[in-house]
Amino acid sequence: MTGITRRLAEFAAGIDFASLDPDVVERTRMLLMDQVGISIRGRNDAGLSASMAAALRHLGLGSGNASVIGDGATYSPPAAALFNGNLGHSLDFDDTHATGSIHPSAPIVPAALAAAEMAGANGRTVVAAVVAGYEVQIRLSLALGPSDHYRQGFHPTPTCGVFGAAAAAGRVLGLDASRMEDAFGLCGSLAAGSMQFLVDGAWNKPFHTGYAAMNGLVAVCMAREGFRGAREAIEGRAGFLHAYAPHADPELAAADLGQRWETLRIAIKPYPSCRYSHAPVDALIALRQEHDIDWRDVKSVEIGLSRTGWDIIGDPEEEKQRPMSYVEGQFSMPFCAAVVLRDGALTWDSYETHVGNRDTLELCRRIRTVVDDQAEADFPDQMAGRARVTTTRGTFERYVRAPKGEPENFLTRQELKAKFDGLAAPYMGANRRDALTEALLAIDEADDVAEILRMTRPIEPATAAGVGNG
Repeated sequence: MTGITRRLAEFAAGIDFASLDPDVVERTRMLLMDQVGISIRGRNDAGLSASMAAALRHLGLGSGNASVIGDGATYSPPAAALFNGNLGHSLDFDDTHATGSIHPSAPIVPAALAAAEMAGANGRTVVAAVVAGYEVQIRLSLALGPSDHYRQGFHPTPTCGVFGAAAAAGRVLGLDASRMEDAFGLCGSLAAGSMQFLVDGAWNKPFHTGYAAMNGLVAVCMAREGFRGAREAIEGRAGFLHAYAPHADPELAAADLGQRWETLRIAIKPYPSCRYSHAPVDALIALRQEHDIDWRDVKSVEIGLSRTGWDIIGDPEEEKQRPMSYVEGQFSMPFCAAVVLRDGALTWDSYETHVGNRDTLELCRRIRTVVDDQAEADFPDQMAGRARVTTTRGTFERYVRAPKGEPENFLTRQELKAKFDGLAAPYMGANRRDALTEALLAIDEADDVAEILRMTRPIEPATAAGVGNG
């Protein structure tokens, strides 16, 4: 039987837009639009942006023709992939895949876009390439077993994402299966990402996605010029799956390849926090509305999660109850719950308001997180969760199996547009936002994707009402 690495290489090199299911194309358009909106806000608001831009200039990578979303400057292609990969994950507002426990777009879309500008590629090529990247990355995470991978300290989004980024960039640049296999061989030596960032809220997590995007693009360009990569990089005795998880199932990486589209199982986030927090957030918003809960009347809150979710956003409890930065807040179930109980919503601007807020932190101490048997039974197919709120008027409870944004509870185009507008409005007027979203939702009709990327560059600040530079 043909090896796993070769089968994935043949799939990525051979995927064709005309053969894609229309639902896959539509989902990919929406995912691309979501990624661009997040990146515009990230370029302006994410704490990492200034140091990233300065570092790239000092490295001599701040010149070239490649676009960074929301930036007026242009960069070398690897730098643009790195920067866009950072931005796409900088708010932790980007898409997810529940079973793979992974963020697909942040490492894959930037690699595809950088390659598209190098090649002058059209939208149909980019859509097909991004789908190739999604399918490779997600399937590798499924084959690893994401919970095992996490417990070994790895972050599957970049470790698997570097292969997805190479699949996407390689498809744009026209690699054949043998060259694609070389690129995957090089990716086997570039797969990295440590979960140690959870300890202090460092910027490693978005750095992971940027680094995976850049490394995927670099591996592809090396392979295109004849640089040889190891064979059986994924399934080999010292290959990715055997080295990075104790109970990997290599066949899952290629099962029903080209017939079952994992792209259709990608979810879009309505809240800028770890996806494991979203089901309880949905539950708390509903309970707050239904029972007119005032946060000052809350005596205690119990949030139930799967064990994997609890490991990431519930433990250790004392630290999760006192986040000191927005990153720590994004990975703190008590903090996300406290914000929702106070405001009835969780937005990117919530972090500036509530990190360090005395009342919010006091409420955090009344919120505990536990492993919930039902959520654990629904995992990994769903990132389910439960909220139980005890107030001076009684106890109220709700269980959410499929949080908003999951495939069976997906956002409409109108809801996605509202998310995009909320992200981009401080920096882009309404007319420009409308033109950009229209172009992104018809990206497969574009003759040159670079023209759409140029639409993201700033002209002048939007007014407070979001109707400037129209």
